[in-house]
Amino acid sequence: MNPLAHIPNIGPISTGSGFIPLAQSSNGAFAAGRDGVVSVTATGDGKVEFIAFESRTLAYVKSALGYPAYYAVHPVRIERPIRAVLMDLDGTSVHSEEFWVWIIQLSIASLLSNPRFELEEADLPYVSGHSVSEHLQYCIEKYCPDKTVEQARRYYFEHTECEMKAVLEGRGKEGAFQPAPGLKEFLTALKEMDIRIGLVTSGLHQKAWPEIVSAFRTLGLGDPAEFYDAAITAGFPLGRGAPGTLGELSPKPHPWLYAETCRIGLGIPFEERSRVIGIEDSAAGVCSIRLAGFAPIGLAGGNIVEGGTKELCQNYCQNLQETLNIIKAQ
Repeated sequence: MNPLAHIPNIGPISTGSGFIPLAQSSNGAFAAGRDGVVSVTATGDGKVEFIAFESRTLAYVKSALGYPAYYAVHPVRIERPIRAVLMDLDGTSVHSEEFWVWIIQLSIASLLSNPRFELEEADLPYVSGHSVSEHLQYCIEKYCPDKTVEQARRYYFEHTECEMKAVLEGRGKEGAFQPAPGLKEFLTALKEMDIRIGLVTSGLHQKAWPEIVSAFRTLGLGDPAEFYDAAITAGFPLGRGAPGTLGELSPKPHPWLYAETCRIGLGIPFEERSRVIGIEDSAAGVCSIRLAGFAPIGLAGGNIVEGGTKELCQNYCQNLQETLNIIKAQ
């Protein structure tokens, strides 16, 4: 069977991959058969487009907020011994997506002044895995186009602050943050193998940190700040009268969170990236790892298959134990 496309530095993409062939990139800058472009394909969720030339590939990461970017696609492989494992938070380390979708729903309900508002099943791929602002922008375009992201963000952070305070005080929404099955065994095994661990999330710090604190409390692993060798969140939100940090315009599928965790947090240079693997359960996360130059291991349970990024994974595992078996085979 002929592949859908052969993308340099990625390889053949099958017709059943979920990738979408395009005549041209969504911004019209590149077209198949023009200016040396061999093919243009998009991930199933449409977030990333690959512009393939004869011997190189560009990735075009779209933006709901008007700031897209191009990245060179580098070849990836796994070399042993593995020096570091970079792990996603939501869905990979902690099961919390339902909670954050609920917060999005509360925010739009407040924006609409309709406490009975509920998201639809079809909304779920667009309100998880990306940045808060992109989630809210999607909902605004669908449900309340007369409103703004800025208005929605105010409600979002009001609800988040209230719920996170409750979580840290031990009285939050029941079952909000559950450690992924086998997380404790997985993390402690990596420590025993002297493999460094980085935690990487597109979640803003004020929402992400209570999650992992709650999970570590459940597992009896102590302070996550002492356990992880590096942890990168999407920073702190910009608010009136207070400085924020970059994060809303550079989340997954952009490569920067994973790149910074490894290069700055762990001190591993780009030239040694083949001794680093990333673990993700989301399509956006897989693209982020891949564009940072690391080999992704996909984890079932998220939207990797639906997002059409399974074939970007070096391996695809059903659980953390399978992932650990791959790491141990060195």
